[in-house]
This record gives sequence, C-alpha cells and structure tokens, in this order.
Amino acid sequence: MTVNIFTVTSKSAVLQWSRYEGALSYRVTASLRNSPTPVLFASFGQNTIMGSINSLSPNTAYTFRVEALGNLMNLLADVNVDGSTAPDVPSIMVASSKESRSITVEFTSVSGATSYILRAETTDGSFFSEVPVPSSPGTVTNLQPYTDYTLSVMSVNSAGRSQPSPSVEAKTVLPAPRFNTSSSSNSSILVKWDPVDHAVLYSLCLIKDGSYSRNRTNITDTQILFHDLEPGTVYTIQGNAWSPANIPGDDLMVSQITRPAIPQSVALVVTTIPEAGIVISWNPVQGAQQYIALSLMGQNCSSSTNSCVLTPLRCGETHSIQVTATNQGGNSEPSPSVPFLSFPCPPQPIWVEEPVPGNCSVKWSTVPLAQYYTTFIKSDDGIEVNCNSTSPFCQFFCNCGYSYIMSVFAHNLAGSSPPGSLLNHTTLPCCPELTKVSAVSWETLMVQWSPVRGADLYETRAIDSVGQVLCNDTAPTCALSELTCNTNYSVMVLPCNDVSGCNLTCRAQVHETAPCMPEIKSVSQTNTSGVLVTWTSTNLVANYTVSVIGSVGDNRVCKSNGSSCEVTNLPCGSIYEVTPCCPNNLTVSQVTQAMTNVSWAQAFGAQTYIASLWSPRGHAQCHTMETECVMGCITCGTNYTVSLEAISRTGHKAECTYHGFSTSECCPWGIRLSRGINNTLLVRWRTGSALTNLTAEVTGTDSTRTCSPLPGYNSCLVSEITCGQVYSVVVAPQNKDGSKVQFCNSRKYSVSCVGNSVGMVLYQGKR
Repeated sequence: MTVNIFTVTSKSAVLQWSRYEGALSYRVTASLRNSPTPVLFASFGQNTIMGSINSLSPNTAYTFRVEALGNLMNLLADVNVDGSTAPDVPSIMVASSKESRSITVEFTSVSGATSYILRAETTDGSFFSEVPVPSSPGTVTNLQPYTDYTLSVMSVNSAGRSQPSPSVEAKTVLPAPRFNTSSSSNSSILVKWDPVDHAVLYSLCLIKDGSYSRNRTNITDTQILFHDLEPGTVYTIQGNAWSPANIPGDDLMVSQITRPAIPQSVALVVTTIPEAGIVISWNPVQGAQQYIALSLMGQNCSSSTNSCVLTPLRCGETHSIQVTATNQGGNSEPSPSVPFLSFPCPPQPIWVEEPVPGNCSVKWSTVPLAQYYTTFIKSDDGIEVNCNSTSPFCQFFCNCGYSYIMSVFAHNLAGSSPPGSLLNHTTLPCCPELTKVSAVSWETLMVQWSPVRGADLYETRAIDSVGQVLCNDTAPTCALSELTCNTNYSVMVLPCNDVSGCNLTCRAQVHETAPCMPEIKSVSQTNTSGVLVTWTSTNLVANYTVSVIGSVGDNRVCKSNGSSCEVTNLPCGSIYEVTPCCPNNLTVSQVTQAMTNVSWAQAFGAQTYIASLWSPRGHAQCHTMETECVMGCITCGTNYTVSLEAISRTGHKAECTYHGFSTSECCPWGIRLSRGINNTLLVRWRTGSALTNLTAEVTGTDSTRTCSPLPGYNSCLVSEITCGQVYSVVVAPQNKDGSKVQFCNSRKYSVSCVGNSVGMVLYQGKR
C-alpha cells in the first residue's frame, strides 16, 4: 500500500493512496510530527483512494497515516507520510491603482510564508491573472485602464499555497493623454491630444530645460498653446487626465524645442577658391541645429556652423539672400534679405578702332553691374600697359607694324569679371623710309627700300595718267617693268600684311622714265659731203646724238634737240651696214618672288637689246644696252617663254628665242602660329596650289625644328618648343630637286609661358 500528499492548504491536506485488496474502509489520521497521538481523523469508503483531512493548523508539520480496515474494523494494513500545511491566509489592507495598467496591493505578512500570490479577475470572468510577489506590497500588471478588478492574496511556502484572502475591489486609473507637440513660432509651443475616455479634466506642467520652475495648468480642452517662451530652448511637458472621482491618471512627459531665433548680422564675401562663390556668415543662434542660406535665384547652401558657401557664383547675377535657422522644432523666420551683386561679366565683344595711325582705342559695350573697367594691352615686344576707365573705351598709342593682345575686365565691389576673349590686333605696317628709285633700263624702274616692321608683302605702284603698274613681292625691292618711256610716274611702296591690309598712307615719289628711243624717219644727202637725218620722237625736250659710221671706221656725229640733224664732211662713196648676231649663253635666274635677272653674252654687231618673258598670265620686257636686265612684275609658279632682240647701230634686228623658264612656286601667305599640347606649335598657312611640297622651319636660339606635311595640307606641328623664346618661322615651297626656295620671308613670334606649358603666341612681324 502507498500514500502521497496530493495538495495542502493552510488548514487542510488532500491525500492519495493505493487500493488495498479486501479493505472495506480507509481511515486517515493526522498527528503532530514526532507525536504518536492522532489529533484528527477522517474515514472513507472502500472505493475511495483520495480524501482530505481538515481543521489542521496553518504552517504546521504533521505525520499522516492511512489505514486499510476489514469488516470488523480490524487493521489490514497502514502507511505513513510526513507533510506540512500552507501558511495562514493573509488579509488585504489597501488595493489602489497609480498607473492605468496596474494595481498595487498592500497585505499582511504571514508567518512561514516564503512568497505570496496576487490574484486579479474581472467580475464577468473575461480576465484572470495570478502574479507571484515576494512580499507586500505587490503589483498586478498588464491590466486595462479605468477597469474594475477583484483582488485577493494567497501565502505560499514549500508545502503549497493558502486559501485566497477575502477579496477587495479596485479600479485602474485613466491612461495618459497622447500629447502631440509642435513649435508654431520661436516663442511658443502648441500641445494637442485626443480626448481620453471618462476624463473630466487635464493637468499639464511646462518645465524649461535646466530650470526648476514649473508652470501647471488645468484645462478641459484638448489643446493648449504656451506663449512667451525662449527661442531654441527645450521644454518638457508633463500631463495627465483626471477621472470623475478626481483621481489623476497616468503621467506622460514629452520634450519639445522651440524654433530658433532669426539669424542676425548676415555678411556676404566673394570667394574664388576652389570656385567662385559667396561666403555667407551670420551670428550663431541658440538651439539651431542647421542653417540654410537661400538666394531668391534658387541657389542654397547649408551648414551646422555659422557660415556656408553659395556656389556657383556666375557673373552678372543679382542675389537677395536670406538665412534661416532650423532645429527639430522647425524653421525660424528668415533673416532680412541682404542684396548682393556678383562680379560683372567680361565685356563681349571688344574691338579696336584706329581713326588716325598711332591713335588706337579699345572699345566695348557697357556691362551691367560694372563700376569701372581695366584694359590690359601687351605688345609683341613684351611691353604691357593697362588703363582704368569708367567709360567703355581705352585709348593707347599703337606703333605701326606691331601686334597687340588685349583683354578687358569689368569690376565692381564684388570683384573682377572672369577673363573674356582675347583680342589680337595688328596695326598697319610702317611706311618704308629712304626709298630709292632708279632707272635700270628705258622702261624699267628699280625701287629699293629698307624692310619695315609688320610687313608680309610689299605692293609697289607706278601710276601715270593712263593707269598703273603693280608689283607684289615679299622682298624689299621691286623692278617695275613695262613702263612707258619718257613718262612721269608716281611711285609708292605700300607695305601690307594679311591681318590689317596695306598701309595706304605712304608718300609717293615722282620719277620720269628714260626718253623713248627715236625712230629714224629718213636719211638724205644734202650735198657731196652732207647727210640729213630726220626722226620721230614723243620727247620734245630730249637731246639727240646722231652717229654716222663709215666703212673704214670713220665716225661722224651731230647733235640736236629737235627732230633732225645734218652730218657734214663725210667722205664720198662710203657705205656701211651691219646685221647683228644672236648672243650665246642666255640665263634666267629668279631673284625674288616677283623679279628675275636675265643675262647673256655680248652679241657681235649688237648695240641694244630687248629681253622679254611671256606667258598667258602676263609678260615683262626690258630694253637695255647692257648684257643683263632685271625684270619685275612676274608671276610665281608660271612657265615663261624667253626671247631676246639684238639691235644694231643702224636699227637692224636679230630675233632670238631660247628655252623656257619656270618661276618657283609662290611663297605661302597668312602664316599663323598657335599653341598646341605637350609643348608644340601648330604652324598654319594658306597657299594657292594643293600640289606643292612645303617645309615649315621654326628656329629658336638653340635649335631649328622642321615639319613637312603631305601635299594639299596647310598645317603641321613642330615639337619641343620652349616657352619664353622668340622663334623665326619660314614656310617655303620646295624646288623640283628638293631644295628649299630661299626668298620666302621669315616671321618672328614670341612664345610666353603659362606654368610649364607653351602659352600665348605673339606675332612680332616679318624680319
């Protein structure tokens, strides 16, 4: 037979035993521990295996005995088990709710209890909870706000729990309002909340951060606006709802910062590093977490400090800037607008006027926002000048034959405009001085002068009443051929370049060509010893000499300023007549682009010569008594037919034709240099033939660089250029034998330095 204690309370114990065969009843007795005398007993039928024994003492140790009895109440078997009762039942003194989801219970302590159990339940049975607590007071949690609960308490030891104490009723308090706070201005906080069920009053307390003062307000409405607060300051709002029984509900504390004050002392300064912008600064504002500077043009910058940079800043802009402080409460009111004018845009375009040679003016259109202008002028000899002006122009002395690079900056209080486009202006070439004009034959004038600065080409003109003869050449000399004999010509040399054109202000010189060769009209014998010679001539002021040569070499002359002359004292019977021979070894060499030299051997019987060059594009002729002749006004790149007339003293002619002559290809014009990458110069030019082989030669102080493009190309790159040097540039065609044409002129350029790279290239004229 076995027995065990199923459960106990403070005054009872329930025992469970095993059935014993033959037993007709069971008796349960309880004795104090270590006492043989039972103090309580209970009897049970033969079919019962569990029963309780009551009226026990709380928190007492017992020995329980179960006896199996026969029909004569005789003992068949018995079994003992030791156990104790639970502590005594505690009593609740106070049950109250301080929070909407809990009730706190105060109860009496019971001897022998090791812990307690709080029981809470609703009257409708929808909620039941038991919460173990170590001692009084104890709290039941997870309750519903403003709800009635029945509460009881039980004591607990190792044996079990006591019976529940007499119950008490208690109601949880109201929940806290759910505050929604905002700062409507930098001196106010608005608090709103949804109504709390059963609340009849709300109590709110405003506490400034760092202050012990409290401002308590009772209100029946569901919102309140606190005024006269400090900007950028954190305030704590504490509040609760009150029930109809005048019991306060849960407390709720929230923090809210007021909006920042308006930023003051906004200052604006222009910066250019790393890019153009406006540095905006202001005095710090209490409680501000961020600042935003806004231009009415739509640009903005932000910062957590008291400055930021508004970029990009463009020229010619008008800004109106406000600064706003912000924190978790919101934005402050914007600061008063501060106007700002950005630096002006560069004047575009700029141009040069030169109404009088040497008196130049850089001009431009006025620029908005500009207060004054600065003009920088650099000439090709390295001299720099600048001038400040409030007017849209700047006057400067400009030498003839110089190249100038100009730029104009506009200024105001915000600074200088960005660099504008550079203007390259080349003045007209200077007029030649000490021009020498001489007659080299009856119909050719040789004109020579010193080279002038800035001239790429010289145009020599010989003008009479009928027309003019032109000679264009790059050399400072020109032979004006095909002139009319015995004629006054106005001769002038006009220097030209392909940028500015020709200088038409150069003075002319008047020169007369040699008298025309007279033509014998008749020879008649006046008597036995005299001959009358008559001729025609357009020159009415020339002096004439008539020579009559006899067969034995006798030479008789007469002189006259008219159109006839009589030679007397001639020997009778004399006859002399000569037909000249063609000369040998006629050669033609090109002296300049527009001038050739023709030479030949002396021809037997010839006194004068007429040399001619002819082509479909024009011809040239020279009449001389020498064995060479200079002829100008030829065309480069042209095949000519060469002929020569040998004329005897008596006017007989021998017409001689020689092999053809080809002038060299024309020198290129419009030569320009511009900077390239990696210390290179790009040489460009214009030429009339796409099939010409050309060579560009760039010579500095230490070396000469060359480049030769394919036929048809008009540019090539020259490498390894050093900035800070002056370079001579020659672009010339190649002869058929591969040699370079020697008479193409050189042009000088200076290369300035920008950092370590090839910079600005200035033309310094032709040398």
